[in-house]
Amino acid sequence: MKGFILSFRSEFYKTRKTMAFWSAVILPFVICLMISIGFFSHSDKLSKLPGAMLWFEFSAPVLVVMGSILLPMLIVFEAYSVNNIEHKAETWKTLFSLPLSKWSVYSAKYLYALFLIILCLALFVLFTLGFGNLLGVIQPQLKFSEYHIESTLLQVYFKLLLSGLGILSIQFLLSLLFRDFLKPMGIGFVATVAGIIMANVQWKYTYLFPYSNAMLTIRSLKPDNNTNNGQGIPHITVDLFTKDICVSLIVAVTVFILGYFIVLKKSVK
Repeated sequence: MKGFILSFRSEFYKTRKTMAFWSAVILPFVICLMISIGFFSHSDKLSKLPGAMLWFEFSAPVLVVMGSILLPMLIVFEAYSVNNIEHKAETWKTLFSLPLSKWSVYSAKYLYALFLIILCLALFVLFTLGFGNLLGVIQPQLKFSEYHIESTLLQVYFKLLLSGLGILSIQFLLSLLFRDFLKPMGIGFVATVAGIIMANVQWKYTYLFPYSNAMLTIRSLKPDNNTNNGQGIPHITVDLFTKDICVSLIVAVTVFILGYFIVLKKSVK
């Protein structure tokens, strides 16, 4: 356990000044800020919407972009960046020669990449809620305070996190095996585009392709207007463990374990 903590801490110190870390912080802030500016400039038109619809209109653009391409490509980038530090400095042999088990090094790197994804998604939740409530204070006609979306938003982003675990394991292994930029990033980009196409054509086996699962998550969140109790307020139920999420978790665990055995048997250069 001590070796894992030392390895995890080392990953933080190595990446704290890189784009791998700061992209997870800046990206949520910039996107939520831009949406807030748009809402502020159209506050007169949006003032007619009830609080629930305001929140849905405010959070939907981010979720749609996250589910289509942003989250998969963010995961591809973070997985590549964590391992690229060692490739670039040619320190793999030095790293594995330290008095730390390969398991500690491997798992710490993987969980640090996961930590960056969690950090990014958590900040999306915080900035969405923060900017929305701030708009409600600055522009009282925007009735954000009439509805509380916190629980729904947390569930949606948690499901997005689960949907991306399969991608993370695959890309982490690819970035561990290939030192150049094109192979892991190129494969990740092509796979993401393929996933978007599969989801758009609604192929019945799309859920088996991990790169489609984030988009499937967003597609499953359409408001059910039949359960609005006659008040014009849509109801959204987040089913966390759907078949696409189960596939993502199975792929994540399987590839993670496979990657560890590859590291054990393969000389990492």
